[in-house]
Amino acid sequence: MAPSTSRWSLSSSKASTLVANPRPLPSPDATMKTTLSEKVEIATTEAKVEGDLESGEEDLAPEGGLRAWMVVAGVWITQFCSFGYTNAYGVYNDYYVRDYLSKNYTSAQISWIGSVQLFLVLSTGILSGRAYDSGYFYHLMITGSFLLVFCTFMISITRPEQLWQVFILQGVGIGLAVGLMYIPGMGILSQYFRKRRPLALGIAVSGSALGGALHPIMLNAWFHGSLGFRNGVRASAGLIGGLLAIALFLMKPRVAIPAKDRKIGTRESFRLFLKDVPYVCTIIGTVFVFAGLYYPIYFLQLNSIKNGLNPSLAFYTIAILNGASTVGRIIPNMFATRCGVFNVIIPCVTIASVMVFSTLAIANAPGTIVFAILYGFFSGAYASLLPPMMGSLSSHDYEIGARMGVCFVFTGFGGLIGTPIAGALLTSQFIWYRPILFSGICVAMGAVCFTAARFFLSRRKGTQIL
Repeated sequence: MAPSTSRWSLSSSKASTLVANPRPLPSPDATMKTTLSEKVEIATTEAKVEGDLESGEEDLAPEGGLRAWMVVAGVWITQFCSFGYTNAYGVYNDYYVRDYLSKNYTSAQISWIGSVQLFLVLSTGILSGRAYDSGYFYHLMITGSFLLVFCTFMISITRPEQLWQVFILQGVGIGLAVGLMYIPGMGILSQYFRKRRPLALGIAVSGSALGGALHPIMLNAWFHGSLGFRNGVRASAGLIGGLLAIALFLMKPRVAIPAKDRKIGTRESFRLFLKDVPYVCTIIGTVFVFAGLYYPIYFLQLNSIKNGLNPSLAFYTIAILNGASTVGRIIPNMFATRCGVFNVIIPCVTIASVMVFSTLAIANAPGTIVFAILYGFFSGAYASLLPPMMGSLSSHDYEIGARMGVCFVFTGFGGLIGTPIAGALLTSQFIWYRPILFSGICVAMGAVCFTAARFFLSRRKGTQIL
């Protein structure tokens, strides 16, 4: 009985203690305050996280450092091997028109190789931009690098007067390869630079200009020297392969794209972006510019030889043009950082259009060299300012790849039709003023469209530094 009584006494004691000191129940007002406080805290945290995801690169871009500049070096090498090699197509075009494909095909037919190549370089961006935004950087770069080296090497085993073989390998194959690598290379720089992005892009894109200067010298020396066409192409393929391996080692993405942003599909990208008036004006402008910009680059060497220039000097005209383009891709970008991209690109494109018209007056070697230097500088400025111009039209960094991809789908059509039209206007009698007028008007119309885009953008943002 004693143990039972003891347990009962303990229970009674605990009960009396609870009754004597009851725990206060929370009041309705206190409960509401706590709930509201928790909700505000949660909402603030979610907003902060969402802001961090949206700004990601904007707030945390290191703007320099060893890793960032290693990436710039990697993109520079990629541009040297990819776009730089396509910029040397004028050497191939001259060799095809005067020798390799001259018996059965006209210059207009042969020019489809370069135009389709340019079209695919640009229009493939809708796929590569979307894939890059989804995190497939290395997949794109490795695939593009392999395809570029493979197709370049295979050109060496094509047969003379077989246009379709060269067209598939150089027009389609190399075009797709460079298109897969271009936007990922430009996009990865946005992860490391924001305020200094135009400068970083300008330095990286200068690789394509220097490639466009050195590749023609090497190709001309190899094609018309001891190596010959076939071994010269193989040597260039080996050089490109080794350099691209180094570039892949140097490049490394810094941040992952937020999962919520990967849900934006291609159709939705078209629907959203094409409602943006400044963006649409910019797209129309790029179509016009690319329709006329590449005529001097592709036909300058042929024009020089047909106008009586010494072939030993004419072989260097494309190299001089692309060498000047190297400077043009860096210096204007330094001004764009302070003055605004549109404020720099509009004068550069306008001057480039004037330079196209000026080729009507070129009749000697000094005039050709001066033209190559000036046109190379201002056309190079346009090429390097195009990616930051797309960036200035983007609300968030994760849109840049998609916006460039959508833009290049339309821009590719300008590159597709521009050079063949110029070649058809040239005819087999080499009537030079026709393609010159066509190309000059196209580039001038591009400058007008960029001016309209700047006008609408300044009204939206309320600033003249654009």
